[in-house]
Amino acid sequence: MFGNHTQKKPQTIGFLLLPHFSMIAFTSCIEPLRAANRMNEGNLYQWKTYSVDGDKVAASNGVSITTDAAFTDTIDADVDVLFVCAGLQARDYRNSSMTAKLQAYARAGVPLGGVCTGSIALANAGLLDKCRCTIHWENIEGFVEVYPGLDVTATLFEIDGDRYTCSGGTAPLDMMIYSIAKDHGKPLAASVAEQMLHSPVRQPHDHQRTSIQYRTGISHPKLLAAIAYMEAYIETPLGLPEFAKRLNISLRQLERLFRSLLGTTPSRYYLALRLQRARQLLTQTTMSILQIAVATGFKSAAHFTQAYKNHFTYPPRTERLNAIN
Repeated sequence: MFGNHTQKKPQTIGFLLLPHFSMIAFTSCIEPLRAANRMNEGNLYQWKTYSVDGDKVAASNGVSITTDAAFTDTIDADVDVLFVCAGLQARDYRNSSMTAKLQAYARAGVPLGGVCTGSIALANAGLLDKCRCTIHWENIEGFVEVYPGLDVTATLFEIDGDRYTCSGGTAPLDMMIYSIAKDHGKPLAASVAEQMLHSPVRQPHDHQRTSIQYRTGISHPKLLAAIAYMEAYIETPLGLPEFAKRLNISLRQLERLFRSLLGTTPSRYYLALRLQRARQLLTQTTMSILQIAVATGFKSAAHFTQAYKNHFTYPPRTERLNAIN
C-alpha cells in the first residue's frame, strides 16, 4: 500500500487537481489521512496539491483551491503516491505536458492513482493498460467505448499493483481507510472510520451503484428482474415477448406490472433507459451519432435522433454542443 509500519517520516500524498475536479472526492481522500494523524497523535501522512500551471483551480462546485505547486515543474522526489483528481469535464481536458509528467512519475516508480474521472488522465497517458481500473459509474460506458482494451470494473475502487483508481463521491473514504489499515493496522483504520461516522467501511469489490430496488423504490421480484434485463441489454434490445418468457409470465402480466408499479409501459421504460445511456455517450465520448445509435440499439441515426428529440425535446447534436460549452 502507501507505506509500512516502520516508516519513520510521514508519507507524502500528492494530488493533481484538474479543472472542475470533484470537491467531495478530493476531500474524501484527505480527511481520512488527517484523522489518522490525529488518532495516532503523530504525523503518518502529509499531502501536497498541484495544478497544471500552479495557479488556483476551481472545483465543479465553483470553489477555488490554492495549490502548492505547478505540476509542470521537476518531479517532486518527496511524493510517495500521486493521485489525479478530476470531475465533470475530464474527457475534454488535454494537456501534453501533464501527460508527459505523469509518464515520468510512472518511470520513476511512483504509484499513481485516479479519483473520480482522474482515471481518464491516466488512461490517456497509457498508464492503465495492464491493470484493473474503475471510474465513476456514470462514466463507465463512455470510458469503455474510448478505451476498449482496458479492464474496467464497476467497483468502488481498484488497487492493482501500483495503480489506484477510485470511483469518486465518498468512495475515496473507503479506499483511504482500507490503505490506512494495510499501512498501520486495522485498529487505527477503525478509529478513523468511527471518527468520520463512516460505518460500515466498504470493500474494494463492493459495487458503486445502489440496488435497482433502492433506486426505483419497488420490491416486486419479477419487475426488478425485468429492469435488470433491460439494463443488461441496451446495445442489443430484447423484445417484450422475450422478457416475458425469461420471467415466466405472460406479456399481459408484464405490461400490468409496469403500469401499476411504475406508471408506464415496458417499452417506454426500456426506451428511456437506452436514451439515458445515449446521453452519457454523447456527453462523455467523441463517438459519432451513428455509433451511439448502434451502441444503444437503434437501427439508424435518423431513428435515434427522432427518438432522442421526442424524449428530451432537443436533438442529440444539441446535447453534445451543450456538453462542450
